Amino acid sequence: MSAQASGSRPAVKMAVERDVFIPMRDGVRLAADVFRPAVQGRFPALLAISPYGKGIQSLEMPALPPSAPWWNGAIEAGDPGYIVEHGYVHVIADVRGTCRSEGDYRGWMSRQEVEDGYDLIEWIAGQPWCDGNIGMAGISYFGTIQLAVAALNPPHLRAIMPFNAPADFYRECAYHGGILETFFDALYSRSISGGISVTMEGLSPEEQRDLSDRVKGSNPDLRVYPHLYNIADNPRKSPCFFDVLARPEDCDYYRERSAYPRYDQIRIPAFFGSGWWAYGHQHLAGAFRNYLGVDVPRKLLINRAVTEDRPLPLWYNELLIRWYDHWLKGIDTGIMDEPPIRIFVMGANEWRDEHEWPLERTKWTRFFLRRWGGLSTEVEDFPGKPDAFVQQPLDETDQVNRLCYTTAPMSRDVEVTGPVALQLHAAIDQDDTNWIVALKDVFPDGSELELNRGFLKASHRALDAAQSQPWKPHHPHDQAEPVEAGRIYRYDIELNAMSNVFKAGHRIRVEIAAMDHPRALKARIEIGGPIHLPYHVCSSRTTVHRIFHDLDHPSHLLLPVIPGE
Repeated sequence: MSAQASGSRPAVKMAVERDVFIPMRDGVRLAADVFRPAVQGRFPALLAISPYGKGIQSLEMPALPPSAPWWNGAIEAGDPGYIVEHGYVHVIADVRGTCRSEGDYRGWMSRQEVEDGYDLIEWIAGQPWCDGNIGMAGISYFGTIQLAVAALNPPHLRAIMPFNAPADFYRECAYHGGILETFFDALYSRSISGGISVTMEGLSPEEQRDLSDRVKGSNPDLRVYPHLYNIADNPRKSPCFFDVLARPEDCDYYRERSAYPRYDQIRIPAFFGSGWWAYGHQHLAGAFRNYLGVDVPRKLLINRAVTEDRPLPLWYNELLIRWYDHWLKGIDTGIMDEPPIRIFVMGANEWRDEHEWPLERTKWTRFFLRRWGGLSTEVEDFPGKPDAFVQQPLDETDQVNRLCYTTAPMSRDVEVTGPVALQLHAAIDQDDTNWIVALKDVFPDGSELELNRGFLKASHRALDAAQSQPWKPHHPHDQAEPVEAGRIYRYDIELNAMSNVFKAGHRIRVEIAAMDHPRALKARIEIGGPIHLPYHVCSSRTTVHRIFHDLDHPSHLLLPVIPGE
């Protein structure tokens, strides 16, 4: 996308200070690189913080696509040269206990790390090159910490721009629908080395061993994944991921590291953003929840389903300056005169402005699962006769079995924009399984484009009716309730939001599976190529899954159909 030209006037050349050690309130020093205009004067500043390494954020390198073998997704702080050129100071810091900063790393968005963000902002405000107006920059980890810091209300933080920022550490990051997902294994075990296990702190060696044994015993599925089992057996290999393994249900640990419990404490303007699909389940869900949760001047942008180039593309840096020119410099860029929501409509391949979410003109439409793999707005009227598939565990096969339900070809273009949910009536022959659902656009030539996914662990099926909508079921995930083998249960499964025009001749397909793994997870989510999805820890037992669809068990997909003009 292209942003409108900013009203900010470019500054002069850049002065660079590397490895500036900034003291925190407890005396621990964080390392930062400072990029500023090489002229006398005071300027607004943008702070970027992460554990990924400040040095790589300013590498002079061409933009690389995700297909490049040396693409590095951790380069996410924004372009210092572009930011300084437009009259800002860009400060990029390593969070406590990582890279060149002192102290101990205590995992995702720990309280100490967030307080450090407050201290960094107030330190910046006191420097002779800062005019006291400060924002924050960067996406993903850089974006998530912006919300946490904003909730502490540093006096000099004027606005934030948290793109790709999860709102709920449990549901969006650690356990999708109650199913353990492995992105944070990669983050903690590879991208961030070391750290402190807050679960293990204060325990004797004997208590630590007993806790490790309980974690291994409570999740027999880990035995199929030797790398993950090894972390449960030896927590010091990845202390922060052990904290996740030790907590399979939602609890205060996750809430303390999530944005949503502190929405009422955020009092400054916020611009949220992500892309359709957006790395499996993490970034997109948070963008909508954050936008709907805060009561401040706000905007939301949802881009096409892509993983951005690294360093971040020009459109991001342009939009960053346009946003902060308005809030930090008082320049009328027109950004707050535009509708609050801007989305890219896939299929139609066009941008569109909206005023609310979900869209008021939505026609909620049920597409029922039917015999012979059909998907129709007419419910199946023949009783009984479930469909079935068997899934063996990953130590026996890498074959992912599934059931597919597909509509007839569309007779006209059909737009689906908004939240999506699947209501499934099913029985299994074990006490638990994982439901993994994908929604796809099937082209006339038979090729498929994945649009979104949804997840639910069968033992986490309990529904919080007070917080649920038909299109957005909410599960408390506070305890596991084993399934009675052979009994038919209703499972309400949330899929990520989407916007896609199914063109005439295309078909809508929903796929229901119970397993994924790295070798199988190459889904075409964008015209032009595949992208990796994080995999999930699935059952270690062979399981028969039966899907029911009739008048007594009307399994259906609820889609937000947008009427044509």
